[in-house]
Amino acid sequence: MPEKVKKIVIIGPESTGKSTLTQTLARHFGEPWVEEYAREYIEKLDRPYRFEDLVEIAQGQIKLEEEKANQANQFLFCDTDLNVIKVWSEHKYQKLDPWVAEQLELRTYDLYLLTDIDLPWEDDPQREYPDPEMRKYFFDQFEALLSKTNVPVVKISGNWEERQRLALNAIKVFFNQ
Repeated sequence: MPEKVKKIVIIGPESTGKSTLTQTLARHFGEPWVEEYAREYIEKLDRPYRFEDLVEIAQGQIKLEEEKANQANQFLFCDTDLNVIKVWSEHKYQKLDPWVAEQLELRTYDLYLLTDIDLPWEDDPQREYPDPEMRKYFFDQFEALLSKTNVPVVKISGNWEERQRLALNAIKVFFNQ
């Protein structure tokens, strides 16, 4: 990956438009995007996922990110990062695998776009928490976690057009685009 590539993570609770925004930004800039590996992994399981699966998901996410980073010129857009596994693991299993914790310390990013819960819930077999209070809980978890990083965080809210405008403006502000 060229030194100049900036990694931008689109992160937030379920059903907040992360994947759509990630793909839209990648198309806008003509750059690659990293899909959320957990979706592909869980889709192939013939059972509910377990704590042990989270390490494999994390490894798959990193592998995808590294592959796509080699294709990037200026930006790499990531549909989530290992912080999602951290929040999910600690909520669901009350623990985090040490390897995932170590990777969280080692990996660096340049900007987080935190998607708000103000979009209507869209049902999906892989989504678990449609309850508004749980959506707020997860948003607050991400916000608190990201506030402890030294990476800029921009809250992305509003309708689809507002979200695109906020995301593009954040990239313009932080990377002189």
